[in-house]
Amino acid sequence: GRGAAHSSAAMGSALLCRVWAAVLPQCNGQGHRIAALSWPRALHQPTAPQPAEAPPDRKAAAPSPAASRSSDSTALLWSRYNTMKRLVQDLLPPGVCNLLNSSTIYANNEICLGDIEVYGFDYDYTLALYSNALNSMIYDTAMDILIEQFKYPRGLKGYEYRPDFAIRGLHYDINKGLLMKIDAFHYIQMGSVYRGLQAVPDDEVLAMYHGTHHIPLHQVSGFYGKGPSVKQYMDIFSIPEVTLLASTNDYFVTHDIEFDPLHLYKDITDAIAQVHIKGYMYKWIMEDLEKYILRGEETFAVLQHLVHQGKKLFLITNSPFSFVDKGMSYMVGQHWRDLFDVVIVQADKPHFFNDCIKPFRRLDDNGDLQWHKITKLQKGRVYKQGNLVDFLRLTGWRGSKVLYFGDHLYSDLADLMLRHGWRTGAIVPELETETQIVNTEQYTQSLTWMQALTGLLERMQTYRDDEAQVVLQAWMQEREELRSYTKNLFNPHFGSIFRTCHNPTYFSRRLCRFSDLYMSSVSCLLNYDLRYIFYPRRTPLQHEAPLWMDQLCTGCMKTPFLDEMSHIR
Repeated sequence: GRGAAHSSAAMGSALLCRVWAAVLPQCNGQGHRIAALSWPRALHQPTAPQPAEAPPDRKAAAPSPAASRSSDSTALLWSRYNTMKRLVQDLLPPGVCNLLNSSTIYANNEICLGDIEVYGFDYDYTLALYSNALNSMIYDTAMDILIEQFKYPRGLKGYEYRPDFAIRGLHYDINKGLLMKIDAFHYIQMGSVYRGLQAVPDDEVLAMYHGTHHIPLHQVSGFYGKGPSVKQYMDIFSIPEVTLLASTNDYFVTHDIEFDPLHLYKDITDAIAQVHIKGYMYKWIMEDLEKYILRGEETFAVLQHLVHQGKKLFLITNSPFSFVDKGMSYMVGQHWRDLFDVVIVQADKPHFFNDCIKPFRRLDDNGDLQWHKITKLQKGRVYKQGNLVDFLRLTGWRGSKVLYFGDHLYSDLADLMLRHGWRTGAIVPELETETQIVNTEQYTQSLTWMQALTGLLERMQTYRDDEAQVVLQAWMQEREELRSYTKNLFNPHFGSIFRTCHNPTYFSRRLCRFSDLYMSSVSCLLNYDLRYIFYPRRTPLQHEAPLWMDQLCTGCMKTPFLDEMSHIR
């Protein structure tokens, strides 16, 4: 629940008292279940069929007791259905569809910025945000490597990059060649399993996984998202790789070419790796910074604001110095290193955080390695490689006074939170787009009515006669249609990166576990005073009654200091 603090599931919480007053007379003692729902106006749905009227002539042949009971239950079910529709419509407040602000910082854990003395940053997709043009270049170049070096069919060139196909956090079954979305409980979201670019029917998925849509823990239990046969793609750089996997699979399947999915997976992984290792990506960005780097002025504003408030800053990135220097000079200015107390490049995360093997090496102003033994980390200098044990020893920066920001939940954040007690902030650029969708009337209305309909199904399932079962089946079908509709608003293939229907995704589970805070970009810090305390919204556990009013006061519906801090932008 906490990891989905930006969700519109809380949009109706401000109406809690009004809902109780309106609902209790309708519920025959079961109002505690309805109070957990959200209440905006229902989506326009087909008018429910009305129960047949009783025969006007009492002397006519009386129906059998069983038929009478069945008719009564059907009438009751549709009455409750229509009452619920009117209720969610009547309790819609003005502006309920525009409550969320994409510049909000969301809290999984309570954290006081006043306690933070040191701010650390990753570089790629943290300090530097990139345009979608970069993903297209990575995809096209990796495909060229597949064709020229690995001798894949030239017909692959007919598959152009599709920016709207994949999302972050998907899993890939290496041996079956299937791309899928998995929830926090390791269940596959049915309807979101793809072989190539084609969805796999649900019955076929069940057959391939021996009658279940559950992925066993040992297959996905690798700490960094890679089990023995299933890999999770967690960073934004992986989206072109996932799309290339889908395109190549699709070509081989549609052309009836026999192949081993394991070989295809390894070849594409190697092709993508070459794009990074050989420096193609660095070259593109450095040659056209304006095309690829977004919102650099906001990065400068954040760093300058932190320094002016007396905070210490450090940078730990896997990227090379020449690349970082070019980008930071573009965003911040040639003297960008004056803002940082420590700068570490080519750190080889996550190994930087979990082993003690590589020592620090200093780079001179030309980027050449020096041979001196490192006994202290000096401001204005640049260091390569190293390890966290030496970093902690040389700086003395330990525990919860350090807040580190990164985009990769495993490589950037997991070890720091679990093993070293640092506070962590996840950068999730997708929040900006998803917030816009959550704020739409279509989504809010659809989600609200789906939640209300789910509550009806839960309470009315005790009606077991045949006619009542027909009504309940119609409701279940409507619920499935609403699920599909809300999913497709985010992405027609895989939906939101945060939800699989009602459950959090596997990505959301990791986001909640490995980050104290999450936000769309580091520029969200500009909306908050550096003494601000983040309180995560307390959502009820399943066994707790949703009676408290704290959702009115904490979480997504309040972005403090937005006006006061706006001058920094």
